[in-house]
Amino acid sequence: MSDSVNFASALRAALAAKADPVRAAPMAAYMKQRFVFFGIPTSARRAAVKPLIATLGKAPEADWLLGVAEALWEFDERECQYVAVDLLVKFAGRLEARHEPQLVALVRAKAWWDSVDLLAAHVYGTLCRKAPELRLRLDGYATHEDLWLRRVAILSQLNYAAETDRARLAAALTANLGQSDFFIRKAMGWALRQFARTDPDWVCAWLDAHAGQVSGLTRREALKRIQGDQPESEPPA
Repeated sequence: MSDSVNFASALRAALAAKADPVRAAPMAAYMKQRFVFFGIPTSARRAAVKPLIATLGKAPEADWLLGVAEALWEFDERECQYVAVDLLVKFAGRLEARHEPQLVALVRAKAWWDSVDLLAAHVYGTLCRKAPELRLRLDGYATHEDLWLRRVAILSQLNYAAETDRARLAAALTANLGQSDFFIRKAMGWALRQFARTDPDWVCAWLDAHAGQVSGLTRREALKRIQGDQPESEPPA
């Protein structure tokens, strides 16, 4: 086995030692039985693998890192994918444009919001700052047949604040106005709600310009902050 696979196996072993079958059942139910779980909450999961991750230092080699993530993706237990995402978020600055096809594969395999959203906002968001030529590729994802890649395109600027490319955000949102999928409509609202922190007037203007097309879900999510309501937290991974 390669070193990356060995390291992934060590991470899984650390998780397995903390397995809690009592917690596993409701966690699987929350995810609509799409995945099996060890039953480890987020804080305990991160504590379990922290000693191993600490051995990586500040600059693990990117190809090796992706090899670990890909190996973790192969395990059945969902916490393994969560650890992979945490690693990619932590070391997102190590990735380069050439790694983007591997990220696509991770997005599309075992796809659900709990893995896709962090990859979109933190990993893709960081990578597109480093390699802005990838933004054109993400523009294409806004109309991709895979709805999870659409969600990546919509959420990739989630943490950009004043650096948000308004034209690019508008194009991704407008391209999905006809989508009936819950996760697309929710992502649109989340992207708008987040950008309302920076430019609420732009968000209101976009909603007004597309008043006859925006779903109620998207509008409600988008206006939560503007209307002074407590913003709904996105479900944690």
